Amino acid sequence: MAPATVNFEIREARLDNGLRVVMQPDASAPLVALHLMYHVGSKNERAGRTGFAHLFEHLLFQGSENVPREAHFKLVQDAGGTLNGTTWFDRTNYFETLPANDLDLGLWLESDRMGFFKAGITQEKLDNQRDVVKNERRQSYENRPYGLALETVLAHAWDEGHPYRHPTIGYMEDLDAASLEDVHEFFDRHYGPNNATLVLVGDFEPDEALARVEAWFGEIPARPVAPRPVVPPPPETGERRAVIRDRVQMPRVYLMFHSPPFPAPDFETADGLTCLLADGDSSRLRQSLMYERQIAAEVHASTWPTEDVGMCFVVATARPGVSAAELETAVRDVLGELRDGGAGAGELQGALNRARRALVGGMAGFGDRADAIAHAAVLRGDPNYVNDAFARYGAIGRPDVERVARDVLDPRRLTVVHVLPEAAEA
Repeated sequence: MAPATVNFEIREARLDNGLRVVMQPDASAPLVALHLMYHVGSKNERAGRTGFAHLFEHLLFQGSENVPREAHFKLVQDAGGTLNGTTWFDRTNYFETLPANDLDLGLWLESDRMGFFKAGITQEKLDNQRDVVKNERRQSYENRPYGLALETVLAHAWDEGHPYRHPTIGYMEDLDAASLEDVHEFFDRHYGPNNATLVLVGDFEPDEALARVEAWFGEIPARPVAPRPVVPPPPETGERRAVIRDRVQMPRVYLMFHSPPFPAPDFETADGLTCLLADGDSSRLRQSLMYERQIAAEVHASTWPTEDVGMCFVVATARPGVSAAELETAVRDVLGELRDGGAGAGELQGALNRARRALVGGMAGFGDRADAIAHAAVLRGDPNYVNDAFARYGAIGRPDVERVARDVLDPRRLTVVHVLPEAAEA
């Protein structure tokens, strides 16, 4: 039986400087989550200057005209709160969860770095955080098992110059080339109030909270916003393939299909399709590859909620003695059966129940809910999507899944990457 859902009260406002404010009051705990999302990510970077959005995620924690270096963390944590930031293709976000009576602290810190960050960035801070990001790239990408696989998938799936082609963390040579002038220019073009959405979730009175937002953010002037990048549609040039060697024990196979992006009507159906394929022990790929044939140690599938072009991934890790080619063939056999034969009513209902359960569970905490609301507001233009999504998944039928499966799982629009142990034969 599908889990129940909640209809969240959502209030919206927009300041004169363009800042969008979304409030979701909830007095169930004496906390407030602040989530500031800028509509800028790695897709907004130009050639030769990749990694800037992620570099800014680090730099914006390095102080401003009014907040000393590292004080952002200390002030929030001393108040009993938590904080962080993340970067993706389409957005960069900064967020805190604080005791409800410390709402002003969070608003001051976020407004201060929006309005008074630029003068606080020095060459020394840039050099320091550049080294931190380069070390993160070494640890999380270059020296991590399978760490370069997704970067390789993107590089082959999209043509040269495509905004989604490079990894969020950027390339080493581009990070080395970043100048202080580049940093100031990127900030001016993307980090103004009219390119941001502030979400508040928690124990507050909306009119009072909006007055506090106006007090802290209202005097920050709007800035010219850089034009949105032109994002070409998925290429129609046939299957693309690559093989990379890595210090790994077992081969792993990555298959990426082009799918509906987050704002598209069929996004939920594509997401339900990946749940049917690899979410839970009863899913098709896990049943076939892990339990019946026992040729895969692990199988995952996911649909990324990206803004302009969609990506659907199937990732399978081989068991000892199984080649990447054998594993890929087995994965494609299962995908072909679903594409050509459709889904059973029972397995589809189970997959959609799991998808809706994850949807509801992902909005239980104030911070996660604020993130979901911000993501919907910025990438879909509709924060109320968090109230509609449950019903959208519930309305998916077998004909919808079968139609989307035929389109998404088209082998002519597939990118395949094999990651092989360094010592393995070609």
